[in-house]
Amino acid sequence: MYAPFPTSPLPAPRTGPGGDAGRGFAVVDVETTGLGRSDRVISAGVYQLDPDGEITDHWYTLVNPERDPGPVWIHGLTSEVLTGAPTFPEVAAEFAERLRDRVLVAHNALFDWNMISREFSRAGLRAPVEQRLCTMVLARDLRLPLPNGKLSSLAAHFGVHQRQAHHALDDARVLAEVFRPSLELARNGGVPLPLTACVAVTDLGEDAAATAAAPARGSWGSSYRPGRKRPACPYPNPGRWADGSPLVQGMRVAITGDTATDRELLEDRATEAGLHIASSVSRLTSLLVTNEPASWSGKARKAREYGTPVVGEDAFLQLLREVAPHPGA
Repeated sequence: MYAPFPTSPLPAPRTGPGGDAGRGFAVVDVETTGLGRSDRVISAGVYQLDPDGEITDHWYTLVNPERDPGPVWIHGLTSEVLTGAPTFPEVAAEFAERLRDRVLVAHNALFDWNMISREFSRAGLRAPVEQRLCTMVLARDLRLPLPNGKLSSLAAHFGVHQRQAHHALDDARVLAEVFRPSLELARNGGVPLPLTACVAVTDLGEDAAATAAAPARGSWGSSYRPGRKRPACPYPNPGRWADGSPLVQGMRVAITGDTATDRELLEDRATEAGLHIASSVSRLTSLLVTNEPASWSGKARKAREYGTPVVGEDAFLQLLREVAPHPGA
């Protein structure tokens, strides 16, 4: 089992605005077999922090995915290393206790939450997390002068040394050490913490067959589906959606935040119905789909700024059932 890294001392706690953290924070990193819906967690590191950001405990485990481990050249975890490790259902209870009633903190938190939530769903459970916080979003809100969104850049900004990149425990340690001063800056500057509601992921991607063969070097797991360039929508934008009216072919629809339905499948259904999937929100956007209308995502902020209509995922799925033909069709 991996020996835990010692923690570095952090600045003294400060009080002030910045959000209610309840029992505190669970700073998390997971390594996975890839990036797809059917990919699996193969290791997890958790640092528990109190509401002021003080490190109180840490935990690490390997997880046997019972399939090909994916990009070994990145995470270093071979099939031989993982063979004797516990499966996720065997560590789920302890993992849950590390997360319970805490804000989950991660770098690109949507990815970590989706992977963790799917693993709990496969075990017939729900991860006991109600809110998450993405350190990439927090760094943006704090206007930190970073060259990019990488964890290494955030670590360098705060003088935190990375010892073993792509190792779940060390990445969680680094993130815990950069989160503390970030939390302090937010509270001292009156910057609200970008807390986002966690929607349990139930679309497990089990329809995508996982192959036991090792993926070619340069790929990221056998089930990873690279972004596809969608065909241009053949209909001109008829304008904004109005509450109580059907969607109309050609409407520009943006989606943000967690969705219970896999995002790519949701976009596929919208495209098949004749809608245009927009990658951002502008004055021309007809509708924003989100389960978190008050979130701090860029799309949600723009929607509030422009007065763009907003609906939840369930309402959107209902609207997709009867999309009206474009008036010029």
